[in-house]
Amino acid sequence: MIRKLFPFVHDLWQNRELLWQFTVRSVEVRHKGSHLGLLWSILNPLLMLGLYVFVFGEIFNGKFGILAYETKWDYALGVFLGLIVFHLLAEVMGIAPTTIVANPNFVKKVVFPLEIIPAANVGASIVHMLISTVLLIISMLVLGSKISWAILWLPAILFPIILLCLGLGWLLAAFGVFFRDINQIMPFLSMALMFGSAVFYPVHQIPAQAWAIMRFNPLLVAIDLARKAALWHQPVDYEQLIFIYIVGIGMCAFGHWVFKKTKPAFADVL
Repeated sequence: MIRKLFPFVHDLWQNRELLWQFTVRSVEVRHKGSHLGLLWSILNPLLMLGLYVFVFGEIFNGKFGILAYETKWDYALGVFLGLIVFHLLAEVMGIAPTTIVANPNFVKKVVFPLEIIPAANVGASIVHMLISTVLLIISMLVLGSKISWAILWLPAILFPIILLCLGLGWLLAAFGVFFRDINQIMPFLSMALMFGSAVFYPVHQIPAQAWAIMRFNPLLVAIDLARKAALWHQPVDYEQLIFIYIVGIGMCAFGHWVFKKTKPAFADVL
């Protein structure tokens, strides 16, 4: 039944050991040759956080305006959490278009499950996300921020974004084989997505005309839900949560379907 409704679940479970091996390999490859290795997964988000907080927090005096006595550190944590969710998707967008093109040897192996390669890249991005999330919680403890049970909503909020990443990873990996220019437009799309997902500003500041369109951005909805649950101790909007689950499952199923349909033609193109 699950195989018919959600074939991507069956494929991932059937090749779970291979998926794990390629995820570990993907993490190692990303840091291969660097002296600090996996430590860059900690340093990079902290350095970017410092840069964004200095520019938007100090220079532009950014605030979310939710907490009664919001400090620049409260703003920093809000930005950090937004970046965690954003970078999960941005990493996939940056790597996915060249995933299959960079592994032509696996394409020629008829029995090899190619869908594992894009999924492994998503797995590596999840590892980086988990490291950053631990850093967020540590930062909240060090800075004396209140941590409530609502933070346990984070896994439920992030899971549909992981599904979205899987679907987008398969979709971009398939299109990247036939349209090499896709990789060139990804930096712009990633930057546009960052500024369109309320990473640095509160949702309530979005003009009504823009909100009519931006409210359908699942990343924006997920970032807002995550902040409300983890930082601002506000109740979760179940309608928004259901919305990102529908988008995540739908994109995952669609991306997997496109990848499976186009996979037989990969060898001819490469």
